[in-house]
Amino acid sequence: MSFVNRVPKNRPPFNVRPQKKARIPKWVGVSVLLAGVASLSAMGGAFLAVSLGTKPLQQSDLSAAEAAVFNQDDPIASANSLQLPRLTRPVNLLMLGLKVTSSDIQDYDAVEREGYHSLVNSFEGLSDTMLMMRFDPRNERIAVMSIPRDTRTNVDGQITKINEANRDGGPALSAQSVSELMGGIGIDRYIRINVQGVEKLIDALGGVVVDVPKDMKYQDDSQHLYINLKAGRQRLDGDKAMQFLRFRYDDNGDIGRVQRQQMLMRALVEQALNPTTIARLPKILKVIQTHVDTNLSVEELVALVGYAAQSNRSNVQMLMLPGEFSSYEDYDLSYWLPDYSKIDQLAEQYFGLSNFRSISKQPDPSSLRVAIQDSTYDDMAVQSLIDDLYDTGYFNVFIDKSWPEPLRETRIVAQRGDSDSAESIQRFLGVGEVRVESTGSLESDITIQLGQDWLDEHGEAL
Repeated sequence: MSFVNRVPKNRPPFNVRPQKKARIPKWVGVSVLLAGVASLSAMGGAFLAVSLGTKPLQQSDLSAAEAAVFNQDDPIASANSLQLPRLTRPVNLLMLGLKVTSSDIQDYDAVEREGYHSLVNSFEGLSDTMLMMRFDPRNERIAVMSIPRDTRTNVDGQITKINEANRDGGPALSAQSVSELMGGIGIDRYIRINVQGVEKLIDALGGVVVDVPKDMKYQDDSQHLYINLKAGRQRLDGDKAMQFLRFRYDDNGDIGRVQRQQMLMRALVEQALNPTTIARLPKILKVIQTHVDTNLSVEELVALVGYAAQSNRSNVQMLMLPGEFSSYEDYDLSYWLPDYSKIDQLAEQYFGLSNFRSISKQPDPSSLRVAIQDSTYDDMAVQSLIDDLYDTGYFNVFIDKSWPEPLRETRIVAQRGDSDSAESIQRFLGVGEVRVESTGSLESDITIQLGQDWLDEHGEAL
């Protein structure tokens, strides 16, 4: 795929920070924060506003030019004395996760004293994969775009990996680079969270139940990184959740970590929507005040939390920036090469991009790549599904690796954000739920993760 250089117009000046070498793990980012406090009641939300109101949320100083990158003139929330703040318009929010070690900030005495590159509470350095989120009260949904950290793009006039933007220009340059990458979408606010905060937030929430797809084992003494997880459904505390997110030694590399990030995000959203979260507020607030940097006001944060609390699981749609891996023959480094045409389509569909006129139509079923990931271990059920799809015009169907967790309900995964095609397949099958996320086969447009409901519906025919 050829790379198209998009040059931004009227870029404000940025203070270039010193070059630092860092390797950032996959993170779940502030999505953990939003999922963790999404179950707040009105009383909990008021407590959040009062508690946070005593300390500024923004821990970084932005110049006037940097602050102007964000659309802060148009209010996003309103409130009166009788109610909590509420979201009044769609909001595009950029979330960055950061891992900074003692060597990144040139604290070599600490490295020598401790004997390894220890984590420090800082917002400097390379960012991990970014999350572009849109809270959309008009369409009643939340969209999340995962942007791989190795994405090859324009950062302050240089073609490089997008994770360098935070190191070189902080949240403003990161927002400008992401906006340019996604066709010029407006970005209203940002949130940055230190990786230590992610771990502590998960602990504050009481952990998270995840089905670990396979054994994960890795050791890096230089960072005191020790990953040792067994396959199977289990509750992960903060440390083990970070092991789950940081592991990257599989066939899909960094993209596999994006998929695990979405799996953990989905699990947090489903598990955090319960009243027990209110009892954990003091711990959650402590983490927010220590490990989060954002230009959201307290009122705006409460409005976003309140909107997330009222959103149905099916209205949370998780996407991955369209693209493909670079080849070693064409590039010296490993890159994720963006597909700008498909990015523009998703930016228009999910993120309010208005300067792009889509000419795409719903794909012909014969052109869709449909993967089947079986969780039933019933070969006859899989074959009957393939036959039914073929008879209906879905000719490009293939069997992918089995889904490790037995599923009660079939999932029709819109791997590339094509919810219309996924819903068409769901109506044809008569079972299952549609999920807009990127946890299916990377080679597919739609992935069917086959569950027990298919057997229940078609058992006699089999």
